[in-house]
Amino acid sequence: MRLSFPYVTVRTSPSDANAKKLANRAQRSRRNEWLLAALLLAPNLILLAIFTYRPLFDNFRLSFYNWNISSPTSTFIGFRNYIEFFTRPDTGTILLNTVLFTGFAVLGSMVLGLLLAMLLDQALLGRNIVRSTVFAPFVISGAAIGVAFQFVFDPNFGLVQDLLTRIGVESPQFYQDRWWSLFMVTFTFVWKNLGYAFVIYLAALQGLNKDLAEAAAVDGASTWTRFWRVTLPQLRSTTFFLSITITLNSVQVFDIIHTMTRGGPLGNSTTTLVYQVYTETFTNYRAGYGATVATILFLILLAITVIQVRYMDKENKR
Repeated sequence: MRLSFPYVTVRTSPSDANAKKLANRAQRSRRNEWLLAALLLAPNLILLAIFTYRPLFDNFRLSFYNWNISSPTSTFIGFRNYIEFFTRPDTGTILLNTVLFTGFAVLGSMVLGLLLAMLLDQALLGRNIVRSTVFAPFVISGAAIGVAFQFVFDPNFGLVQDLLTRIGVESPQFYQDRWWSLFMVTFTFVWKNLGYAFVIYLAALQGLNKDLAEAAAVDGASTWTRFWRVTLPQLRSTTFFLSITITLNSVQVFDIIHTMTRGGPLGNSTTTLVYQVYTETFTNYRAGYGATVATILFLILLAITVIQVRYMDKENKR
């Protein structure tokens, strides 16, 4: 026995048809937005890939080779460059120089920048001229400032020597003493980059909630208490931003050290990791070892940045 069923016609209501059209239109709109975003981002991503990530991977690859920069050929040596770095007697000195220079440069720039920002945030006569004067060194070439400060710290006829002679104090031998030479380049870097921290802190101070400080003053809080309990906590994100940017900038400083001391005196007195990359690559013609130092420097900076970001995230969640 055969059973036959009649055809069943399913009709959609006008509301269902409109909903389907709206869904298709929304899907098409999202697709067009993605295409537009890809079109706008593509040039930047291509440039990043060519000029940032490709050199980064090439540098990492080169660190496993022994290559004289003047030779067209290179030899694969595995981890020998890394073993040499951690066993060389001057590695400890260079790492210590990098840590001391970076630490005092970051601390000095941020502390002095905050103090100047708080001072020049007041209604003072001629403060705009002083603000411009403080910021001006930041836009000057580091090499030019390094050459100028060679004469400032000259122990025979420099400005520091002249000022100390007037009060009966002998000038330190900045170019013959390890620690004084490191102090000299650190001071020069802080002087040059002070304007950067100053401008960032000044902008942050002008955006603070003044009502909190005024309420604390009414309650009898001292100036120090208002700064420590009210102002400084509001500057936490600004301080975090400056700590990262100044750290990255100070670790990579080259021009001031090259023009003032060339990594010396007395061997590696002011040689940092980034300056060692230069000397090994372009003075000793050991591009493979220079790439090794650059890779280690990159990993150190990456670790510092990750630690700072995680610390800031924990602070924000409190």
